Order: sequence, then C-alpha cells, then structure tokens
Amino acid sequence: MNPEMMQAAGNGFADQVPHATTILAIIYDQGVLIAGDRRATVGLRIAHREMEKIFPADAYSALGISGSAGMGTEAARLFQLELEHYEKIEGSLLSLDGKANRLAALLKSNIGMAMRGFVVIPMFVGFDLDRGIGRIFSYDAVGGRYEEHGYHQTGSGGVHAKGSLKKLWRPNLTKQKAVEIAVEALFDAADDDAGTGGPDQMRNVYPVVATIDKDGYVRVPEADLAQITAQIVTERTEFEELARTSRGYNGLELTSPAPIVTEQGN
Repeated sequence: MNPEMMQAAGNGFADQVPHATTILAIIYDQGVLIAGDRRATVGLRIAHREMEKIFPADAYSALGISGSAGMGTEAARLFQLELEHYEKIEGSLLSLDGKANRLAALLKSNIGMAMRGFVVIPMFVGFDLDRGIGRIFSYDAVGGRYEEHGYHQTGSGGVHAKGSLKKLWRPNLTKQKAVEIAVEALFDAADDDAGTGGPDQMRNVYPVVATIDKDGYVRVPEADLAQITAQIVTERTEFEELARTSRGYNGLELTSPAPIVTEQGN
C-alpha cells in the first residue's frame, strides 16, 4: 500500500475513535488555572459524557488534552511517569521550562501517528517556582512549543471560548474570579460547539477545573462549580426572557402589535 493510501486508511480509522474537545487556561494573580469540558465525540455521536481531559503532571504542573482521546490519555500518563522518574533519580523537580521541552519531545515522537490522523494537541501549565508565577504553554501537532500570556484555549470549541476569555480576562484576577471565567467560557463554547459539553446540572457532570500556585495542584470541588453554574444559568435565563419579551414573545403566544386605525374622509 502506498503512503497516500495508508494515510487515507489511517484517517478513516481515526475518525472512528473518541476525540476530546475544549480545554483552556487562565493566568491569575497567584498562579494559573486549567480547565476542560467532559465530552468526547466520535463524529457526530457523543462517545463519553464524563471524560477527564485535565491531568496533574506533578505537584506544580498539569496538562490538558484535545484531539485523539486515547492517544492523549496515554501521552499524559507517559509524561507523568517521566517526570516522576526524573524526580526519583535526581532528587529534585525538573524546571518548568524543562517539563515543557520534554512534552514537546514526546509529541515529536508521535509524529507518525499524527500523520495518520491520531493527532494530540495538549496544553501545559505550571507554577514556576523560580519566578513565582503561573505560565501557559501551547503546542502544535508536531511538537512546536509556544508560551502564551494571559489565557489560551484549544480544541473544537476553542474559538468560542476565546471570545469569552477575551471579553472577561483582566490582569491580576483573583483565583475565584478565574474559576468563574473558566466555567463561563466553557459554557459559551458548549453553546456554539456540538463537540463541547457544557455543565450538565441534570447529570451533575461539571468541567474539570484545577488551580496551580505555590500550594500546588488543587482541583476545584464540583460543589463550587455547581454553584457557579447555577448563577450563570439564572443570569442567562433572565436575559433570554427579556430578549423574548422585547421580540413580542410572551409565554407560548406571540403578541401582535395593535392595528393602526386611520380616519377615512367623506
């Protein structure tokens, strides 16, 4: 089989495996936040509603995956293992830049699978112990590494999340405000992207949101995310009701404007 046929066959198979979707990161005043929705899709079908896309890499860093779900999960576990091995051998943590470079090398080793359609696009974040700040690193499919500032997003709903982040992000955010912005950005992404799962109050399924600062990796409790989600739903329901009323829609009936009566001359 020639290379073109192999790639075509690979892409066809790749379309049948679950894909992870939207992840984002936000810098706040004390560190960095990373968040991801929970949906995985196969084409137009929802494959999983509770997939974990955010993984702690070590005590002070984490990564999120989008793209081929199985390949991304395996890459995350291998990355965790490599960092743990380094720490045991050297007796110290690898620098944040060193971790980011190692993840880039891991992606480069997967270039053959990427050419066959099994693409993994991770995002890496961490608290830089030397500089005392949170940092964000994005990647392309072949291992290109880029440092981002303020916030970043990737995945099928990334373009919609970006609009929300651009509008809401400000320098020196508090941790609580960063969490609220992350949930709202994923809410916006899910509103416009079929591949992104928003907070699901009926099933009690909420995004994975984690913060990393001088205290290390901490996952935000689902009870806190449920409270933020409820507030967003309340605010948006009120807005939609006002919008429907302004369009002349009241309940289940459309209200028509009163007819204009004109006097006819004799």
